[in-house]
Amino acid sequence: MTNRQQSDRLDPATVIRAGLDLLDEKGLDAVSTRAVADRLGVRINTVQWHVKTKARMLELMADAVLGEIPLTDLPEAPAERARELARRFRRALLSHRDGAALVVGTYAAEPKTLAFAESLVDTLLKCGLGDREAAWTSWAVVYFALGLTQEEQAVDHRPLGDILARAISEATHPALHRVAGHLAPASFDERFEFGVAALLAGR
Repeated sequence: MTNRQQSDRLDPATVIRAGLDLLDEKGLDAVSTRAVADRLGVRINTVQWHVKTKARMLELMADAVLGEIPLTDLPEAPAERARELARRFRRALLSHRDGAALVVGTYAAEPKTLAFAESLVDTLLKCGLGDREAAWTSWAVVYFALGLTQEEQAVDHRPLGDILARAISEATHPALHRVAGHLAPASFDERFEFGVAALLAGR
């Protein structure tokens, strides 16, 4: 079978779905155009016909993850709507293994990503923010969610609490030692709500 015949058996959505399945099973480090081709039982050129490069495939995968965020049935009040959008963003990341690492490593100016960004920025504008403040607040919320979620998804692989406890001493780091119980990598839900509330305070 020629590459063109193999390509005709697939479409970009099938390739991206296979990439996400591979992500969920083996993690981001295992995702490549060759691994996706092997999973689909086709040649690597067939996958590249649809996604060109690994970087492009990862962009489309990230866009597919954000496409899982429901943008309907949101709260009427803009401030609560902004918080709910942030929660839905985090849930979409958590629904895939290494979901945050996937999205943070791309800059996907794709339809589903832009639809989420449009909804968040529009909501912040409706909160009364100026143009620049709305744009920068949306970035702050997204970057915070990505960073915290990436830590949350990595916590099973790295004993962060133990590392921190060993590194902090009361004599050398009195302030950190005092609040150490609140720095442990736990209570991610509460930390997320606190951070989003702080970013959106008064919005």
